Amino acid sequence: MISSPHERLPRQGLLLLAALSLFWGANWPIMKMVLSEVPPLYFRSCCLLLGGVGMLTLARVSGMSLKVPAGQWNRVLWLAVFNIAGWNALVIIGVSLLPSGRAALLGYTMPLWSVMLSIWFLGERLTLRSVIGLLLGLAGIVVLMGGSLEGMKQAPAGVVCMILGAWSWAIGVVLFKRLPVAMPTSSLTGWTMLVGSLPLLVMAIPLETSRLVVPSFWPVFGMLYNTFVAFMFCYWAWNRIVLMVPVSVSSLSSLSTPLIGVLGGVVFLGEPLGWQEITAALLILAAVGSVSLKR
Repeated sequence: MISSPHERLPRQGLLLLAALSLFWGANWPIMKMVLSEVPPLYFRSCCLLLGGVGMLTLARVSGMSLKVPAGQWNRVLWLAVFNIAGWNALVIIGVSLLPSGRAALLGYTMPLWSVMLSIWFLGERLTLRSVIGLLLGLAGIVVLMGGSLEGMKQAPAGVVCMILGAWSWAIGVVLFKRLPVAMPTSSLTGWTMLVGSLPLLVMAIPLETSRLVVPSFWPVFGMLYNTFVAFMFCYWAWNRIVLMVPVSVSSLSSLSTPLIGVLGGVVFLGEPLGWQEITAALLILAAVGSVSLKR
């Protein structure tokens, strides 16, 4: 198990969190746009494959080692299975069945599961700040879900995919701390993305090849955004944050992302903005602040 040098996010971590929340949050409506023309497994596997190759190329050009330490390939595989393949396969199916903002809310129940898993498997201490942050954050998620329950009931398969995806991501976060790999974050991120893309591509070839068409400009833009921003930068930034602080802090800090996702749906997809979104914004920001800020 790897120890965290900080109990709360340092300044660099807060800057990474702000960028991560913005870029990952904006990606939820973007994914919905891409899925209008690109089959989900091909979409995710191609972006992950290109993103992984890109990360490894950048790491190599920067003089970092790409070699996985002897005896640690199994750790890379476990991280790729849960952080990349499981989460991405389930979430992209869930997004195709649910409104983008509401899919984001279900996916970001992850902090609840990761906090519990970190107590059981990492022996992390649940502080008062973490408890308050967890309650505030979940209250914000519940408020946002309030007006969407009927819509979610109409797509139970999408709900199941998003919850299972949240579990996969939570397990991956705990494994990232439990099974540290002694190599640069950029190289590790590249390998997990590259390895995690392969099972998705293997499934896509027989299931989705007949549905392939030449996409128009905006879906192509969305795929480029996913490759270079949502995957290459955001996965690197997320892995850096996870290494900085305990699981409870990094997981709860991520709650600002679905808020951006819902607001992105308001701006780009014309979804309504009401008291639920405003109340949830205050609750989620309070949750992130309670675990991320010193005062």
